[in-house]
Amino acid sequence: MTRRRVKILIVSLLAIVVAATLRIAAGAQPPPAAQPRSLETAAAAAANGKAIYEQRCVECHGPAGRGDGPAATLLIPHPRDFSLGRYKIRSTESGSVPTDEDLIRSVQQGLYGTAMSGWGAILSDAEITDVVAYVKSLSPRFATDAPEVVVPGAQVPSSPESIARGLQVYDALRCASCHGSDGRGKGAIATEFKDDWNQPLTAANLTEPWSFRGGSTARDVFFRFRTGMSGTPMPSFKGAATDNEMWDLANYVVSLGRKPVWSMTADEVRTEYADETVRAAADPIRRGKYLVDTHLCALCHSPLDDRGRIMPGMMMAGGQIMRVAPFGDYPTGNLTSDKETGLGSWSDDEIRQAITRGILRDGTRLPPYPMDWPAFSAFTREDLNAVVQYLRTIPPISNRVPRPSRPFLPVYLWAKFKMLILQIDAPIVIFPGNAGTPGAR
Repeated sequence: MTRRRVKILIVSLLAIVVAATLRIAAGAQPPPAAQPRSLETAAAAAANGKAIYEQRCVECHGPAGRGDGPAATLLIPHPRDFSLGRYKIRSTESGSVPTDEDLIRSVQQGLYGTAMSGWGAILSDAEITDVVAYVKSLSPRFATDAPEVVVPGAQVPSSPESIARGLQVYDALRCASCHGSDGRGKGAIATEFKDDWNQPLTAANLTEPWSFRGGSTARDVFFRFRTGMSGTPMPSFKGAATDNEMWDLANYVVSLGRKPVWSMTADEVRTEYADETVRAAADPIRRGKYLVDTHLCALCHSPLDDRGRIMPGMMMAGGQIMRVAPFGDYPTGNLTSDKETGLGSWSDDEIRQAITRGILRDGTRLPPYPMDWPAFSAFTREDLNAVVQYLRTIPPISNRVPRPSRPFLPVYLWAKFKMLILQIDAPIVIFPGNAGTPGAR
């Protein structure tokens, strides 16, 4: 994997966040209705959809649509495995395949709070319909199963009385077990889960409606209760509550939504971040995990296969070789808690020094790229300690990583001259495979 591909991946992830913010600010638009097509037209649409998919979608969903693209391991929730025909965001009964309109809406608007960006501003309606036709071809279910569309009862308007009834339903269905009594996890039995594919999953923060996967209107929320979210612990409440009770519950959940930061006044922003600081101090490991995940530490500190995917069972075990030509080869460090080959026997100060000064335990000094320690030096003391505490919780993986190698001194000096005087940056090349020795002690 070249530096260009890594930059494309990182820029893509940043673009996803920007696009998500813009589409929320602009408001959701209804998807175009799917139109019947002849067999010849459908075949042409699927072919065009395949070309678009291979250009736009494989980085996350993989070439066969199994959710195993190069970026997949870094994303929570993970990209959908299209081959199974199981979808979370639907207007159909639990276990049913979605309608074409469901899929078109997901592609057009994206899934809020995830890496699935909305493509409505990039692809035409026809192109989106073609992509959906191709995605459906990846699962045999669409050829044999018909969508079982849910027809809800009349919507119950939001009112103080409906919201009060919704709170009672919230308690009766034990929603607080996962979402907390306040909607943001307070008193929850658990907020971290695994889905049916053994991938990490976090219970939704009900006070942040902009992160609701299928939208934040009462109707959107109602359908999550009525249809469930296939493959996750979120069930369908059909049979456990009436439609009217689920409408009341939806009104209650919508009432929990707080103002987003981009709509706050300066004083409100200060208050919000002060509260966030208190919450981070109360759970530093969770804060540390958030920082490690958002800074994409696993992207470098994990060995990659020849398709750019993290090798199974080697997350954060290091061993990825980065060649900063011609300055040398820098195998990334094992950040797991293994005492022999990872950070298990390092002191807190040694870990902090490596993160913020680029100085390893043996005195090796890392360049400021690809290890961006000058930026990490801006961490607050509290955030830095949170990162250290989280790193100590990563299960040990034995993988002895070799020391960095340096080129012949005159070559090294010439490269520095070109960079500093001639303003010619050295390329960074990332090699597939594991430079470490798994199981070494």
